[in-house]
Amino acid sequence: MLYATIFLNAALQKGFPMHEWALAEAIISSVSQIAEKEGLKEVREVKIKVGELQQVEIDILEFALSELKMGKLKNAKFIVETVKAELRCRVCGEKWVFSKNELDEEKTEAIHFVPETVHAYIKCPRCGSPDFEILQGRGVWLESVRGVK
Repeated sequence: MLYATIFLNAALQKGFPMHEWALAEAIISSVSQIAEKEGLKEVREVKIKVGELQQVEIDILEFALSELKMGKLKNAKFIVETVKAELRCRVCGEKWVFSKNELDEEKTEAIHFVPETVHAYIKCPRCGSPDFEILQGRGVWLESVRGVK
């Protein structure tokens, strides 16, 4: 764990994204708790779903997971899947799929750190309203944890 701490400190100094590292730590912690609760001797596979609105850099998350896994998780394969963001306007009922390519870097970064700000930057393509609901594509969750008892 000392190596991970040294790496994290170096990453902070070089300006590497830390959002993904904190997320990886939370995933490792949650999977460890599930493994303990389910009596798993070893975790073999973890499927993770990441909502597109979270703006997570998947390659950084995967690297962080590979660096932080140990113990029962040391041989685990992490499968990370992005879930497209689907939105529905509360005014006109229009459904559409979010595309981060429509936003500039500053807006994308704001949504990355505070996904709730999406309403300030995205409008309904039909009526222009910022009042919409997020049907899918938000959050991070463990879809499955497979291992050996």
